[in-house]
Amino acid sequence: MHAILDADYLCHLGFVRDGAPVVLPTLYARVGERLYVHGSTGSRPLRGAGEDTGLAVCLTVTHVDGLVLARSAIHHSVNYRCVVVHGVARQVTDPAERSAALDALIDHIVPGRAADSRPANARELAATAVVALDLHEVSAKVRTGGPNDDPEDLALPHWTGVLPVTRTYGEPVPADGLDPSITAPGYLTER
Repeated sequence: MHAILDADYLCHLGFVRDGAPVVLPTLYARVGERLYVHGSTGSRPLRGAGEDTGLAVCLTVTHVDGLVLARSAIHHSVNYRCVVVHGVARQVTDPAERSAALDALIDHIVPGRAADSRPANARELAATAVVALDLHEVSAKVRTGGPNDDPEDLALPHWTGVLPVTRTYGEPVPADGLDPSITAPGYLTER
């Protein structure tokens, strides 16, 4: 489960608000047996994750590794790795834990970036909420392998197999107005 969580940084956070399910994409980082997500102090899930009561959530992370193409349309599938975490998210109010969590979020997305950027100032920190979700109730599901064609379809003249899916990063694009003498750091160009 740790390997699946550590291989990505985008999750979907689900919760119930006003009797209706809500699912939001957000960034996360794992530190030990805890996940951290952050956002605006005005966002509904972060407001609802009060320190005393917390917020019941379901957080999912899914990696698509390949499209499984069978001879029959009904047997098409996807190779994937998925983690589902259920629990009660709580706001992180301890300044040291918040700071460590925010650094972990930045470094989980781009390793080395937290030390290579200005930390949040007091105004930015006041507008940023961080919630923690302990990894107590966690499950993983993985699908690998090729298609499961029916025996009677094996002679059909249709291509069958797996089309691998991978994420790649392009060349860093500098922001408008960046001093041309400032080049992209190695942690961006040596991926």
